[in-house]
Amino acid sequence: MTIGSKELIRDINSHLVLETIIEKAPISRADLSKTLGLTKATISSIVQDLIQNSLVIEIGSGDTSIGRKPTMLTMNEKAGCALCIDLGIQSVRYMITDLLGNQILHNVIEFGDGYKNNVVDVLESIIDTCLPHTQFNPYNLIGITIAIHGVTHDNQIIFTPYYNLPSIDLATILEQKYHVPVFLYNDSNLAVMGENIFSTKVENIASIYVYSGIGLGMILNNHLYAGANGYAGELGHTIIEINGRQCPCGNKGCLEQYASQRALLKELAQRKGKAKISFEEFASLYRKKDVDAQYIIAQFVKNMSAGINNLLNLYNPEVILLNSRFTAEFPELLDQIKALLLPRMEIADSIRLSKMNDDAILYGAAYISIINFLKLKNFRPQIQFD
Repeated sequence: MTIGSKELIRDINSHLVLETIIEKAPISRADLSKTLGLTKATISSIVQDLIQNSLVIEIGSGDTSIGRKPTMLTMNEKAGCALCIDLGIQSVRYMITDLLGNQILHNVIEFGDGYKNNVVDVLESIIDTCLPHTQFNPYNLIGITIAIHGVTHDNQIIFTPYYNLPSIDLATILEQKYHVPVFLYNDSNLAVMGENIFSTKVENIASIYVYSGIGLGMILNNHLYAGANGYAGELGHTIIEINGRQCPCGNKGCLEQYASQRALLKELAQRKGKAKISFEEFASLYRKKDVDAQYIIAQFVKNMSAGINNLLNLYNPEVILLNSRFTAEFPELLDQIKALLLPRMEIADSIRLSKMNDDAILYGAAYISIINFLKLKNFRPQIQFD
């Protein structure tokens, strides 16, 4: 039997105290002692350290009808901030949050196809723009998390089907310049973490992210599941039509060639004899009951229900969240998708629309930087998307 040192036990207890303050704030020292089963002396000592390190602050007295009013504690969310970047196919979204995930700054830059050949320059420009907004006391910028629309593993970019990123150690380059930790994650994995922390807390959850491609993030038994080398969750590259449309991944007939936002807009443009059609144009035509738009949406419903049915049979998660601009704009499509899942309607009630939409990725990115800075295993902020 291994007996932990006093320093290790103190460290574990400190994390438990901080996690509890984040989840239950405002909370008194006495209530921390009761909740965690630690002595009042231990709690007082740990809280004092957290206050000295600017992670916890006292915010006044709690209400009580008997005796002395207790001093209440809360997390000092303004002690530092996280920078979150979603490196999309045709745009870059970025956000700064405080240490509880509260949004400080949010912006979207449309690049079309032009930024892909100088991705480091683009990222450095965005970071430089954000730095004046990261002057928090005492920790300033505590981390940068970048969402990659492709496969990542061990903080390296492995595969990106829709843009060519150079074979460079992107995280190390940025860390050496900005002197903060940089984390590279698959976009769909960040999306499911954002959903799970800030919106839908269950032990087994899948988030289908349908935009330029179709990604799948999965949390199974409270752990992110990314596979042996990061390739798990590539739902968009599961084959639904043998010898079908060519996919950049090398296969033919992949789901995202029939049901992604990129594929649907491309197909409508071809039917209308145009080079390009925006989502707004597509939505307008669909509302006007345009025959081509209605047909394409019907195919989207059919193909997406097939993908969801496969997911249900393989993993049977408690909740499946569908995150798509089409279903966000036309939420009635969810019922149409569910109707095609028969005879599994007892499971269909667990299929829901995302409440976070595009921001799920950015909040998942914030979560990664925050837990790495605070060294926490459990992070349950009180802000929630309803």
